[in-house]
Amino acid sequence: MDLSIIIVNYKEPGFLKQCLKGIRQAQPQLTYEVIVVDNASGDRSLPMVREHFPEVILLPQKKNLGFPVGNNVGVRRSRGRYVLLLNPDIAVFKGVLEQLVAYLDEHPDVGIVAPKLLNPDQSVQTSCYRFPTPMVPILRRTPLGRLPFAKKILRHYLMLDWDHNDDRLVGWVLGSCMLVRRTAFEQVGLMDERFFMYFEDVDWCRRFWEHGWKVVYRSSTSMVHYHQRMSAESPGLNGVFQKLTRIHIQSGLKYFRKYFRKPLPVIPPSHA
Repeated sequence: MDLSIIIVNYKEPGFLKQCLKGIRQAQPQLTYEVIVVDNASGDRSLPMVREHFPEVILLPQKKNLGFPVGNNVGVRRSRGRYVLLLNPDIAVFKGVLEQLVAYLDEHPDVGIVAPKLLNPDQSVQTSCYRFPTPMVPILRRTPLGRLPFAKKILRHYLMLDWDHNDDRLVGWVLGSCMLVRRTAFEQVGLMDERFFMYFEDVDWCRRFWEHGWKVVYRSSTSMVHYHQRMSAESPGLNGVFQKLTRIHIQSGLKYFRKYFRKPLPVIPPSHA
């Protein structure tokens, strides 16, 4: 089998239905399977999938144990040569899955490839990054981020010094949409389940680089991401009182503790 598409869902029945409909309408010219892991949504997600998408492999969980656990459940059940981690709030269009699979077929040294993600208005969404230093989350969540020196640091981290119109080797890509080579993650291991949500994609990509696998941003292949940075809706001190912000901070602390005093992987400056 060419491709396993893993969708972790939590209380997003509307987005999930549109995502699954988009995959079906795209009619990928691949052998593929779609696996939905529902993290105990407790809403109409499960009956909706059973009624409208009987071809989908549905893995309902008894408890929401987080994004990495959900993905790992799906990956362990999967059979494809490649695994696509896909958020339910992403729209898949005709031909894009074939393009991503073909790219990995043609580049055996690449472990992860991710498409360009677009906002609904077709503007480019920030979805690939250099690896963060501990200063980055502080600057992003406090008024310090408005200072000139901070803006320079954040532009570098967000890769805003580049127009995102060519393929690039990048530090990490959003876990909301990444195509992963099975032989690579069998060597690297699955997502670190110590993270409930956030930083698990940073960590995974970093481990790929540490094992000699490249991570690539594929500019010529795009999908639309109906994305909201919910954890950043209330920046600064007010944000600490938001649950998702607290989870983000906790994940950041786990990440930087895990890699304390460890050198960052060296990302070649050349194009992919």
